[in-house]
Amino acid sequence: MTPEVDANDSNDEKKKSSFIEHIKELRKVFIHCIGAILLGSIVCGLYWKEIFSFISILPLRLSDPMPRLIYTAPTESITLAFRIAITCGLIIVSPYIFYQIWSFVAPGLYKKEKKIILPIVLVSTICFLSGIVYCYYLLPLLLQFLTAFAGEDIEPYFRISEYLSFLLKTCIAFGIAFELPVVAVLLARMGIIDYKFLLKYFRGAIVIIFIVAAILTPPDVLSQLFLALPLLLLYGISIVLVYLVRKKEIKCETE
Repeated sequence: MTPEVDANDSNDEKKKSSFIEHIKELRKVFIHCIGAILLGSIVCGLYWKEIFSFISILPLRLSDPMPRLIYTAPTESITLAFRIAITCGLIIVSPYIFYQIWSFVAPGLYKKEKKIILPIVLVSTICFLSGIVYCYYLLPLLLQFLTAFAGEDIEPYFRISEYLSFLLKTCIAFGIAFELPVVAVLLARMGIIDYKFLLKYFRGAIVIIFIVAAILTPPDVLSQLFLALPLLLLYGISIVLVYLVRKKEIKCETE
Protein backbone atom coordinates (compact mmCIF):
# COMPACT_ATOMS: atom_id res chain seq x y z
CA MET A 1 0.00 0.00 0.00
CA THR A 2 1.41 3.38 -1.00
CA PRO A 3 1.90 6.29 1.42
CA GLU A 4 -0.67 8.31 -0.59
CA VAL A 5 -3.33 5.67 0.02
CA ASP A 6 -2.45 5.57 3.72
CA ALA A 7 -2.81 9.35 3.90
CA ASN A 8 -6.21 9.24 2.19
CA ASP A 9 -7.42 6.51 4.56
CA SER A 10 -6.19 8.54 7.51
CA ASN A 11 -8.04 11.65 6.30
CA ASP A 12 -11.23 9.64 5.78
CA GLU A 13 -10.97 8.24 9.30
CA LYS A 14 -10.49 11.74 10.72
CA LYS A 15 -13.53 13.07 8.81
CA LYS A 16 -15.62 10.10 9.94
CA SER A 17 -14.48 10.54 13.53
CA SER A 18 -15.18 14.29 13.39
CA PHE A 19 -18.67 13.67 11.97
CA ILE A 20 -19.47 11.18 14.73
CA GLU A 21 -18.27 13.62 17.37
CA HIS A 22 -20.52 16.33 15.92
CA ILE A 23 -23.51 13.98 15.99
CA LYS A 24 -22.79 13.08 19.61
CA GLU A 25 -22.46 16.76 20.52
CA LEU A 26 -25.70 17.58 18.71
CA ARG A 27 -27.49 14.80 20.57
CA LYS A 28 -26.14 16.16 23.84
CA VAL A 29 -27.45 19.65 22.98
CA PHE A 30 -30.84 18.19 22.05
CA ILE A 31 -31.11 16.25 25.32
CA HIS A 32 -30.13 19.28 27.39
CA CYS A 33 -32.69 21.47 25.60
CA ILE A 34 -35.49 18.92 26.06
CA GLY A 35 -34.57 18.53 29.74
CA ALA A 36 -34.63 22.29 30.25
CA ILE A 37 -38.02 22.61 28.55
CA LEU A 38 -39.45 19.82 30.70
CA LEU A 39 -38.15 21.50 33.86
CA GLY A 40 -39.57 24.86 32.80
CA SER A 41 -42.86 23.17 31.89
CA ILE A 42 -43.16 21.63 35.36
CA VAL A 43 -42.68 25.03 36.99
CA CYS A 44 -45.17 26.74 34.67
CA GLY A 45 -47.60 23.83 35.05
CA LEU A 46 -47.88 24.51 38.77
CA TYR A 47 -49.15 28.03 38.02
CA TRP A 48 -50.98 27.44 34.75
CA LYS A 49 -54.22 29.04 35.96
CA GLU A 50 -52.47 32.27 36.97
CA ILE A 51 -50.52 32.29 33.69
CA PHE A 52 -53.67 31.70 31.66
CA SER A 53 -55.47 34.51 33.47
CA PHE A 54 -52.60 36.88 32.68
CA ILE A 55 -52.04 35.98 29.04
CA SER A 56 -55.70 35.65 28.09
CA ILE A 57 -57.52 38.52 29.78
CA LEU A 58 -55.22 41.43 28.85
CA PRO A 59 -55.48 41.01 25.04
CA LEU A 60 -59.28 41.01 25.32
CA ARG A 61 -59.57 44.27 27.25
CA LEU A 62 -60.16 46.50 24.20
CA SER A 63 -62.53 44.15 22.39
CA ASP A 64 -66.05 45.41 21.90
CA PRO A 65 -68.14 43.42 22.49
CA MET A 66 -66.06 41.57 25.08
CA PRO A 67 -65.67 37.93 23.97
CA ARG A 68 -66.59 35.11 26.34
CA LEU A 69 -64.19 32.20 26.75
CA ILE A 70 -65.77 28.74 26.68
CA TYR A 71 -64.70 25.12 26.38
CA THR A 72 -66.66 22.40 24.62
CA ALA A 73 -64.91 19.18 25.63
CA PRO A 74 -64.47 17.60 29.10
CA THR A 75 -60.69 17.22 28.67
CA GLU A 76 -60.10 20.63 27.10
CA SER A 77 -58.95 22.20 30.37
CA ILE A 78 -56.26 19.51 30.76
CA THR A 79 -55.04 20.11 27.21
CA LEU A 80 -55.05 23.82 27.97
CA ALA A 81 -52.84 23.31 31.04
CA PHE A 82 -50.33 21.23 29.05
CA ARG A 83 -50.11 23.80 26.25
CA ILE A 84 -49.53 26.64 28.67
CA ALA A 85 -46.94 24.67 30.62
CA ILE A 86 -44.91 23.59 27.58
CA THR A 87 -45.03 26.91 25.70
CA CYS A 88 -44.30 29.09 28.72
CA GLY A 89 -41.67 26.60 29.87
CA LEU A 90 -39.97 27.01 26.49
CA ILE A 91 -40.05 30.79 26.84
CA ILE A 92 -38.56 30.96 30.35
CA VAL A 93 -35.69 28.58 29.50
CA SER A 94 -35.03 30.19 26.09
CA PRO A 95 -31.73 31.79 27.28
CA TYR A 96 -30.39 28.32 28.18
CA ILE A 97 -31.59 26.89 24.85
CA PHE A 98 -29.86 29.70 22.96
CA TYR A 99 -26.73 29.01 24.99
CA GLN A 100 -26.78 25.34 24.03
CA ILE A 101 -27.36 26.10 20.36
CA TRP A 102 -24.65 28.74 20.14
CA SER A 103 -22.19 26.63 22.13
CA PHE A 104 -22.58 24.06 19.36
CA VAL A 105 -22.49 26.50 16.42
CA ALA A 106 -20.10 29.27 17.50
CA PRO A 107 -16.82 27.26 17.60
CA GLY A 108 -17.06 26.79 13.84
CA LEU A 109 -17.58 30.50 13.21
CA TYR A 110 -15.46 32.32 15.75
CA LYS A 111 -11.90 31.85 16.93
CA LYS A 112 -12.61 33.25 20.38
CA GLU A 113 -15.79 31.24 20.85
CA LYS A 114 -15.83 31.42 24.66
CA LYS A 115 -15.90 35.21 24.62
CA ILE A 116 -18.50 35.52 21.90
CA ILE A 117 -21.07 32.96 23.09
CA LEU A 118 -22.54 34.92 26.00
CA PRO A 119 -23.07 38.16 23.98
CA ILE A 120 -24.75 36.17 21.19
CA VAL A 121 -26.96 34.37 23.70
CA LEU A 122 -27.92 37.70 25.26
CA VAL A 123 -28.77 39.27 21.89
CA SER A 124 -30.71 36.18 20.76
CA THR A 125 -32.73 36.16 23.98
CA ILE A 126 -33.46 39.89 23.80
CA CYS A 127 -34.63 39.59 20.18
CA PHE A 128 -36.81 36.58 20.93
CA LEU A 129 -38.45 38.08 24.02
CA SER A 130 -38.83 41.47 22.32
CA GLY A 131 -40.81 39.83 19.54
CA ILE A 132 -43.09 38.12 22.07
CA VAL A 133 -43.65 41.29 24.12
CA TYR A 134 -44.24 43.36 20.98
CA CYS A 135 -46.85 40.88 19.77
CA TYR A 136 -48.51 40.56 23.17
CA TYR A 137 -49.11 44.28 23.53
CA LEU A 138 -50.39 44.61 19.96
CA LEU A 139 -52.81 41.70 20.27
CA PRO A 140 -55.50 43.86 21.98
CA LEU A 141 -55.60 46.11 18.90
CA LEU A 142 -55.80 43.09 16.63
CA LEU A 143 -58.59 41.47 18.63
CA GLN A 144 -60.45 44.78 18.80
CA PHE A 145 -60.32 44.98 15.01
CA LEU A 146 -61.45 41.37 14.57
CA THR A 147 -64.39 41.61 16.99
CA ALA A 148 -65.47 44.98 15.61
CA PHE A 149 -65.30 43.59 12.07
CA ALA A 150 -67.89 40.94 12.95
CA GLY A 151 -70.31 43.65 14.06
CA GLU A 152 -72.71 43.94 16.98
CA ASP A 153 -75.14 41.37 15.61
CA ILE A 154 -72.65 38.52 16.14
CA GLU A 155 -71.75 37.83 19.76
CA PRO A 156 -68.17 36.52 20.14
CA TYR A 157 -67.63 33.24 21.97
CA PHE A 158 -64.01 32.08 21.85
CA ARG A 159 -63.23 28.42 22.43
CA ILE A 160 -60.44 28.37 24.99
CA SER A 161 -58.13 25.96 23.15
CA GLU A 162 -58.43 27.83 19.84
CA TYR A 163 -57.98 31.22 21.48
CA LEU A 164 -54.92 30.05 23.39
CA SER A 165 -53.43 28.50 20.24
CA PHE A 166 -53.98 31.82 18.48
CA LEU A 167 -52.17 33.73 21.25
CA LEU A 168 -49.24 31.35 21.69
CA LYS A 169 -48.60 30.65 18.01
CA THR A 170 -48.71 34.34 17.14
CA CYS A 171 -46.37 35.33 19.99
CA ILE A 172 -43.87 32.55 19.24
CA ALA A 173 -43.97 33.42 15.53
CA PHE A 174 -43.12 37.03 16.33
CA GLY A 175 -40.33 35.91 18.68
CA ILE A 176 -38.74 33.72 16.00
CA ALA A 177 -39.17 36.41 13.33
CA PHE A 178 -37.32 38.92 15.52
CA GLU A 179 -34.23 36.67 15.30
CA LEU A 180 -33.63 38.04 11.78
CA PRO A 181 -30.58 40.18 12.72
CA VAL A 182 -28.96 37.23 14.53
CA VAL A 183 -29.50 34.94 11.53
CA ALA A 184 -28.17 37.61 9.16
CA VAL A 185 -24.96 37.98 11.18
CA LEU A 186 -24.59 34.19 11.31
CA LEU A 187 -24.92 33.89 7.53
CA ALA A 188 -22.46 36.75 7.09
CA ARG A 189 -19.91 34.99 9.29
CA MET A 190 -20.36 31.85 7.18
CA GLY A 191 -19.65 33.89 4.05
CA ILE A 192 -23.08 33.19 2.55
CA ILE A 193 -24.25 36.82 2.45
CA ASP A 194 -22.85 40.33 2.83
CA TYR A 195 -24.37 43.78 3.13
CA LYS A 196 -24.16 44.31 -0.65
CA PHE A 197 -26.26 41.17 -1.16
CA LEU A 198 -28.88 42.43 1.32
CA LEU A 199 -29.03 45.83 -0.38
CA LYS A 200 -29.24 44.32 -3.86
CA TYR A 201 -32.21 42.11 -3.00
CA PHE A 202 -34.01 44.58 -0.76
CA ARG A 203 -37.10 44.69 -2.99
CA GLY A 204 -37.29 40.92 -3.11
CA ALA A 205 -36.89 40.83 0.66
CA ILE A 206 -39.95 43.07 1.03
CA VAL A 207 -42.05 40.58 -0.94
CA ILE A 208 -40.67 37.63 1.05
CA ILE A 209 -41.28 39.41 4.38
CA PHE A 210 -44.93 40.04 3.53
CA ILE A 211 -45.33 36.41 2.41
CA VAL A 212 -43.78 35.17 5.66
CA ALA A 213 -45.98 37.56 7.64
CA ALA A 214 -49.05 36.19 5.84
CA ILE A 215 -48.03 32.61 6.69
CA LEU A 216 -47.16 33.22 10.35
CA THR A 217 -50.09 35.44 11.27
CA PRO A 218 -53.89 35.06 11.13
CA PRO A 219 -55.47 35.75 7.72
CA ASP A 220 -56.10 39.46 8.10
CA VAL A 221 -54.23 42.49 6.79
CA LEU A 222 -53.74 44.19 10.17
CA SER A 223 -51.85 41.32 11.83
CA GLN A 224 -49.71 40.88 8.71
CA LEU A 225 -48.73 44.55 8.84
CA PHE A 226 -47.96 44.25 12.57
CA LEU A 227 -45.35 41.62 11.72
CA ALA A 228 -44.15 42.86 8.32
CA LEU A 229 -43.32 46.43 9.38
CA PRO A 230 -40.97 45.54 12.26
CA LEU A 231 -39.39 42.85 10.06
CA LEU A 232 -38.58 45.51 7.47
CA LEU A 233 -36.97 47.58 10.23
CA LEU A 234 -35.03 44.53 11.42
CA TYR A 235 -33.91 43.88 7.84
CA GLY A 236 -32.43 47.38 7.75
CA ILE A 237 -30.72 46.76 11.10
CA SER A 238 -29.38 43.48 9.70
CA ILE A 239 -27.77 45.35 6.79
CA VAL A 240 -25.96 47.64 9.21
CA LEU A 241 -24.83 44.74 11.43
CA VAL A 242 -23.57 42.69 8.47
CA TYR A 243 -21.68 45.75 7.21
CA LEU A 244 -20.03 46.19 10.61
CA VAL A 245 -19.14 42.48 10.74
CA ARG A 246 -17.52 42.64 7.31
CA LYS A 247 -15.70 45.86 8.21
CA LYS A 248 -14.28 44.22 11.32
CA GLU A 249 -13.17 41.16 9.33
CA ILE A 250 -11.33 43.35 6.80
CA LYS A 251 -9.63 45.22 9.64
CA CYS A 252 -8.48 41.95 11.23
CA GLU A 253 -7.15 40.68 7.88
CA THR A 254 -5.07 43.81 7.28
CA GLU A 255 -3.49 43.73 10.75
